[in-house]
Amino acid sequence: MEIYLVGGAVRDRLLGRPVKERDWVVVGSDVDEMISLGYRPVGKDFPVFLHPETNEEYALARTERKTAAGYHGFNFHAAPDVTLEEDLIRRDLTINAIAESADGEIIDPFNGQADIQAKVFKHVSAAFSEDPVRILRLARFSARYSDFSVDPATLSLMQEMVSSGETSALVPERVWQELHKALAEDTPTNFLQVLRSCGALEIILPEIEQLYGVPQPPKWHPEIDTGVHTELVLEQATKLSTDTQVRFAALVHDLGKGTTPEDILPSHHGHEQRGSRMIKELADRLRIPNDYRDLGMITSQYHTHVHKAAELKASTVAKTLKSVDAYRKPERFEHFLLACEADARGRTGLELLPYPQADYYRKVYLAASNIDTDDMDMSEMGGQQIATEIERRRVAAIAKIDKPAQTAN
Repeated sequence: MEIYLVGGAVRDRLLGRPVKERDWVVVGSDVDEMISLGYRPVGKDFPVFLHPETNEEYALARTERKTAAGYHGFNFHAAPDVTLEEDLIRRDLTINAIAESADGEIIDPFNGQADIQAKVFKHVSAAFSEDPVRILRLARFSARYSDFSVDPATLSLMQEMVSSGETSALVPERVWQELHKALAEDTPTNFLQVLRSCGALEIILPEIEQLYGVPQPPKWHPEIDTGVHTELVLEQATKLSTDTQVRFAALVHDLGKGTTPEDILPSHHGHEQRGSRMIKELADRLRIPNDYRDLGMITSQYHTHVHKAAELKASTVAKTLKSVDAYRKPERFEHFLLACEADARGRTGLELLPYPQADYYRKVYLAASNIDTDDMDMSEMGGQQIATEIERRRVAAIAKIDKPAQTAN
């Protein structure tokens, strides 16, 4: 029985990055021996165990055989005679197919260290093509390791997988899981770019893919292309916030522009409402959590209300605060404002644009939240009268706040 540290822990240590978790592979053992040593079995598809003291995962060395389409279409074989190299050859990328022995020896049969030095993502073997999740994982790794590129042969293999329909077998939950992880990385736009490069974005996130090539008015959008704008907004959101909800809202804020009738381009009248409906459909399809869905929907529907704050009447600003549920959900309201700021700055040459609209909305929110109601005799008023009077006072408080000097469309 021999135990090796494998995968991400070895890779990240060689890259000089923090090791967050460790995974182990066990060669020359079987289920009975592992249980006798106190390891707790947890694997459903193949034998994985938790260490009795550290709770780290230990998997028996295994081989795989493709039996059907998709992520679950595999038969696994784990036995004492499966070698370390046989286990490693079934892994996705060479940089993840490196092992380390108990005495610190690096076992690297597929030249993963060389690919780390060259900063390239390269598949270990043709088995890469058997699991469509590997396309998502590679795209996510690209979001994390932004200075890596995809090996041309690996990219070609990914394109073949898309053409064969393999990516259509991806389960919605796994797509969201990988997208969510990518949004937490330093360069989430790379996730989109890798998926586009192999044709997978059109299958996985068609709402995003159809934004590319859609023109916007050059006066307001020097970058013109809505897909490029979406990437720029996501970049700005990444700088403004580490919160993945903010970044998701930035990603989907302009979905409606992908369905703008051609005869009105480059104008996008009504894209806010169309986009909100599309976000709901996207969330339903990928099982996206409600808090992400809701922030995305209000950002789509109301971001132009923030951009045009200088033009809006106090009553319209008050309605906007109510519509985005700012009083009951102030933290989400702040996330909404950050996504709006990312949108304003996500334009070529305007990345450092001041965005006083966000501070204006913060001020009017505070003013409207702190209106004085002590003089209201609510015992003499009905519920609708109370609501009407509170809203009147909120509008009056908002009207006293100086408006921002500029508009960002």
